[in-house]
Formats: sequence, C-alpha cells, structure tokens
Amino acid sequence: MSEMYPEDLKYTEEHEWARIEGDRAVVGITHYAQDALGDIVYVDIPQVGTTVTAGEAFGEVESTKSVSDIYSPVSGTIAGRNEQLDKSPEIINSDPYGQGWLVVLTMTEATEADRLMDAGAYRDMVAEK
Repeated sequence: MSEMYPEDLKYTEEHEWARIEGDRAVVGITHYAQDALGDIVYVDIPQVGTTVTAGEAFGEVESTKSVSDIYSPVSGTIAGRNEQLDKSPEIINSDPYGQGWLVVLTMTEATEADRLMDAGAYRDMVAEK
C-alpha cells in the first residue's frame, strides 16, 4: 500500500503530491486521483514563469470521464513543466510519482509545505472515501 502513497511526499486534500527539494517542489497528482479519473487524455499546465498560489487551481487534467482542476500545494513560480505530457498525458496513469510529474515550482514560502499532509494522513483520508 505504501507504494501507492510514497512516504517522502506531501499531499493535499485535492489529491496532489509535492516532493520538496530545498526551495523547490515537484508537483503531480496522486495514484488515487489518476485512478479515479481513468484514462487521462489531456493535461493543461502553465508555462515556465507562471506564478501559482497555494490552494488555487493552476491547470486541468482531462480524462475520458471528466475534467478536473489541478491545485497548487504551495505558492511559487513554475520553474519547469513536464513537456512529455503534451504528447503523452497517459504517463500520469502509469507512473504518477515518477515520469508523470506535472511541474516544478520554486516556492515563495517554504513553510507552506508544513501544512500539507504526510503519507499516513493522506492514506487515512482516502480510506474514508
């Protein structure tokens, strides 16, 4: 079960994950989210240099079932985006915590990451659904 929710990540209630590396955060959507969405066919993520705010939508993931907003776990500026997803959004389904990452953020307020859930708290939250 732990491979579904890696221990080294932080999680949001909206099913995003963040891997904190110094003042940067790699962001993606969780296994739970990609599983609930089904086959992902399109991802809309902003360009490098875009400013995002913790808790606010910054993009969308579209699947064969629905369209879902992607919420930023922390505030910052997009320092990198996963260009592979433009052509192969289904990577999110097969590898949500690896090749399926969405963006890299340079955080403006690193302490925001402290408010995110750890793997145990996230696991408990999805178990209640």
